[in-house]
Amino acid sequence: MKKAILAQKIGMTQIFNEDGVLTPVTVLQAGPCVVTQVKTMEKDGYEAVQVGFMDKRETLVNSPDRGKFDKAEIPYKRFVREFRLDNASEYSVKDEIKAEIFEAGDKIDVSAISKGKGYQGAIKRFGQHRGPMKHGSKYHRHAGSNGSASDPSRVFKGKHMPGHMGAKRVTVQNLEVVRVDAEDNLILVKGAVPGPRKALVEIRNAVKAQ
Repeated sequence: MKKAILAQKIGMTQIFNEDGVLTPVTVLQAGPCVVTQVKTMEKDGYEAVQVGFMDKRETLVNSPDRGKFDKAEIPYKRFVREFRLDNASEYSVKDEIKAEIFEAGDKIDVSAISKGKGYQGAIKRFGQHRGPMKHGSKYHRHAGSNGSASDPSRVFKGKHMPGHMGAKRVTVQNLEVVRVDAEDNLILVKGAVPGPRKALVEIRNAVKAQ
């Protein structure tokens, strides 16, 4: 059965297991999420569950969203995402999805917007080598030749060049759930999770579980 939930990244810490082994973990505030809409095969052509996460002030909600939430009689939510689930028909509007749907040992995929690094050179952005640093060299951190002059007389698409780095959707697969605090809706994930603190994180079952 597929499971999914929205979470907010709290930060990183470390815990010890029963054998005294230290494990670095990322703490995620997972839910509670409320079901705002259920997509059905008859009406929409596919099955999915639309969920809302974190309350939002009424003054920040536009008219279309306000009408949608008012119709469902649900408090205004800051984030709304859709998950395609095999058991979508089992959900109904106003149902809550909490962290307890996951348990220790589960393999998950997490998606989030990575940290933005701004405008960066090719060395930091793609790991290219630098030039000689000794006196007299005028080639240190430049990207180097971009293309031949006569043939092909152009720069190929995909050429590694300086530019905007980060701030992209990143998915990390096969992370392990170390601990679940159902009372406080916390999920502790082994290792790092993309994004800065307070970033929105989408958690799903691992599609390539090992």
